[in-house]
Amino acid sequence: MDNRLQMLTAWVRQFPGFENADAEPVSGDASFRRYFRTFKATSDSSTPFIVMDSPPEQEDCKPFVTIGRHWHQAGIAVPQIFEADPIRGFLLLEDFGDQLMLGQLTPSNANALYQGALDELILIQQLPAPPDSPLPIYDTALLNREMMLFRDWLLEGYLRLELDNVEKSMLDTTFALLRESALAQPRVTVHRDYHSRNLLVREHSSRPGVIDFQDAVSGPVTYDAVSLLKDCYVQWPEEQICEWLNAFREQTLDAGLHRADRDTFRQWFELMGMQRHLKAAGIFARLAMRDNKPRYLEDIPRTVSYLLAASKRQQALRHFHEWLLAVAVPRIEDLIGPVPGQETLAP
Repeated sequence: MDNRLQMLTAWVRQFPGFENADAEPVSGDASFRRYFRTFKATSDSSTPFIVMDSPPEQEDCKPFVTIGRHWHQAGIAVPQIFEADPIRGFLLLEDFGDQLMLGQLTPSNANALYQGALDELILIQQLPAPPDSPLPIYDTALLNREMMLFRDWLLEGYLRLELDNVEKSMLDTTFALLRESALAQPRVTVHRDYHSRNLLVREHSSRPGVIDFQDAVSGPVTYDAVSLLKDCYVQWPEEQICEWLNAFREQTLDAGLHRADRDTFRQWFELMGMQRHLKAAGIFARLAMRDNKPRYLEDIPRTVSYLLAASKRQQALRHFHEWLLAVAVPRIEDLIGPVPGQETLAP
């Protein structure tokens, strides 16, 4: 048993009903956080709980506690926080089970699962910031920092491309267009990682359990919709994405979150998707190179396929699209695997 697991187990056992509890590994994620399941003994049964280990020198869990308690009180389907020790980085949470949306999706249930996820998202978007704890703004600096991950970690890092000044200028122009589009959108509360690996299908509820919300910001109205509908881990037909997006636009319009027509909203969504997928592709490469998590490499081809499809539809990004197709994609296919076409539809 490692030292932090020993500390976490001792911490849990101080609470009534947990005196003999053990912590069984559930999962880790792309961060340094780890999750364990433990059980509270009752007179005739036991009740499962989740314990989160968030090493404070690497992952400050205070934003998770602040946002989680605020959202739970507002009625969002996030785990209740029963006990918290932010100094040591230990939390005792409600257990939503193990049924990630990604593993439950089928063509026959996708409409119901996505509608439930979009309905929950609209509730999140309308939330005010926690009292005395304003959410960070998804500003120019943050947008730029995220897009640079693509150049630094994927292109120059993992793919070992030596970019000349013309290529760097082309990337800067692309980033500027995407940044300005994002900043032009109305701002709402943004989960920032709202996708099928952070949503849990729960028994007896059509509402997904929402996790991994600690990086929430105030930002573009289409950001979380992109995370969900252009998911880096599963790809759906273009016409299906359009159908879900149109329904989402109408619901958010009715909620007063924006006043965009269908074409404007779609353009916001397309360009926001490119910003997110640049970021995600860079993060996947960084996870492999810096954090020794090579399994994330397999998600890069799908993520880059979204970039290809979206840039093809943007005349202003023609040079980026052609460069991506001619230079980056062949290198990705050589070092990682095939970049799927948009005909790759099913999960």
